Amino acid sequence: MRTVSARPRSSTTLNASAQAPDSSWRNWDGRQRCTPAAFARPASLEQLREVLARAQEAGHGVRVAGSGHSFTGLVLTEGTLVSLERMGRVLEVDRARGLVRVQAGITLRELNLALHRHGLALENLGDVDRQSIAGATATGTHGTGAQLRNISAQLQAVQLMCADGSILELDQESDPDAWRAARVSLGALGVVSALTLRVVPAFRLRAHDGPMPLDRALEQLDALVAEHDHFELYWFPYAEQALLRRNDRSFEPAVPRGAVRTYMDDVLLVNHGLGALCRLGRRHPRLIPQLNRLVTRLAGSSTRLDDSFRVFVSPRLVRFTEMEYAIPRERAAQAIREVRELLHQQRLPVSFPIEVRFVAADDALLSPAHGRDSCYIAVHVFDQMAYEPYFREVEAIMDRHDGRPHWGKRHFQTAQTLAPRYPEWERFAQVRARLDPEGLFANAELERVLGPVKGPGGALD
Repeated sequence: MRTVSARPRSSTTLNASAQAPDSSWRNWDGRQRCTPAAFARPASLEQLREVLARAQEAGHGVRVAGSGHSFTGLVLTEGTLVSLERMGRVLEVDRARGLVRVQAGITLRELNLALHRHGLALENLGDVDRQSIAGATATGTHGTGAQLRNISAQLQAVQLMCADGSILELDQESDPDAWRAARVSLGALGVVSALTLRVVPAFRLRAHDGPMPLDRALEQLDALVAEHDHFELYWFPYAEQALLRRNDRSFEPAVPRGAVRTYMDDVLLVNHGLGALCRLGRRHPRLIPQLNRLVTRLAGSSTRLDDSFRVFVSPRLVRFTEMEYAIPRERAAQAIREVRELLHQQRLPVSFPIEVRFVAADDALLSPAHGRDSCYIAVHVFDQMAYEPYFREVEAIMDRHDGRPHWGKRHFQTAQTLAPRYPEWERFAQVRARLDPEGLFANAELERVLGPVKGPGGALD
């Protein structure tokens, strides 16, 4: 790799381990909050090492916050909270080998722009780019594409700082078990400080969005997934039509939308328009079925051709909370039909669409797509509306289909219910016990979903 200069982050001097007593942290939807005893913003490995040492001296647990776009309590702590926002640089680019090394705090948006300047791109992305790369990979964030795996599968190496301040460079050759654990780690193994990613030459996508009756889309689902490089389906509850998004690689020159058209499509219609209808539905829940059908009719069809990262990503200005499950791909249509039946039977006031995406199998120990081609089904609830009754009912459906929850999104599982769903669950537990034997990086959420750290002999401490 060759070293590449990067635009420096903010030069504001910040205390690496202190915060005002009344300061707090909150996630994107505002439903996860904590007030840590210390809030650290290290700018180097040396400062990060000092933060870990001070936390242990104070008897604090340590958690790391990315951009706060997860919906679970993975970040929450009363001890030391670490932000890597000052460690967000591109370190090296090797175009010949298709490798890029970055600090863990860089956001996907910053990374996409930096890669584009070098004629490179990530092979697949989700529809949000505000996450840090470390947070996105640690929670198994994904895009869609029958032949494409989640973002963590694009990792070539992970640099990890352990509780004692030592640095591990993990890859397939150096430590295969820890490598497969670190790609989707939930922040349970240590602090990821840098990552090396496999990238591809920059490419363009021709995106076609348009409606199709939901029943016909489900009948043709396998063909639609196979025919397109990237395929996803949105369905607003109570509407008869689904909205399909089909993205395919193109070698034609990009035809970017103008600023006015972009604002009209992405901000005014998709966000402000949806937000207004959701607020109306929150005030008058009985109107939601009619409003959902109206949204679907207004959506229409569109085609665009642009650089891949500009097509993948859309602004998300309307607040919501979300649950998402990965199930075996062959069960997708049946599971969607069962969710539809649930909504119709119980007349649940749900104004946000159900989102359906597809991901190829990978071998990360805790990846929701571990060992199987998967369909991800996501359900959302608008800001300030009750989510638990709906999410619990959908989760019961996903349980019947051997579902695995997205680690960054709401669910009600525990280590006891999750362990049987992951063939190599115990292998991850062994790596965790080896790298963080004292549980420095544990918190209440990890205790719930992974259980306590096991001692070196395999017994629970």
